[in-house]
Amino acid sequence: MSKVEEAYSLIEEKIITMALAPGELLSENELAKELGLGRTPVREALQQLARDYLVEVMPRRGIRVTEIDIKVQMRLIEVRSVLEQLQAKLAAKRATAQQRARFVNIAIEMESAAENQDYLNFVRLDNEYNGLMSDACDNAFAGAMLNQLHGLSRRFWHRHHKLMNDLPETARLHAQVANAIAEGNEILAEKSAKEHMDYISTFTKATLEL
Repeated sequence: MSKVEEAYSLIEEKIITMALAPGELLSENELAKELGLGRTPVREALQQLARDYLVEVMPRRGIRVTEIDIKVQMRLIEVRSVLEQLQAKLAAKRATAQQRARFVNIAIEMESAAENQDYLNFVRLDNEYNGLMSDACDNAFAGAMLNQLHGLSRRFWHRHHKLMNDLPETARLHAQVANAIAEGNEILAEKSAKEHMDYISTFTKATLEL
């Protein structure tokens, strides 16, 4: 992992888990000192986070963590649903034997994390799952577009998942997609990805009532 990738991963996790809160102003110097990294990789990571809509660069005012907006989430889901189904289908078709084996293990580990209410481990497994899915589908365009959307999705879920108590169901749906890919079942992988995204849409709408 490069220094930029390390900085991105660490800052993204802080944003997603809201250790860096929506609307919070960020300092390159303070982040670099806290993470034990140089200013250059932190600056480049923040630029990438801006492209992923997790931070906003405000000329002459600094960098701010973006706010959470349910309308933005619903628009995001419209695009993400189509791409997730395509990616799952392609991954089921193109994944290597090693990737299929890792999908099986991730499914097991996710369900174990949910059973033990190990939220942070689940978040990290989810991040690995997304990267593995992108690699296995062997379509850089789909992977790049989805990568821009995952951070916002995970942060929204983090904000509400405890109130919804849905970690076990989320783990089950991820595992269902992962196992279908491992089996090479393109139809089931696509169907399972749609079921997962339909659940996310329902979850998002339900937060309006909280």
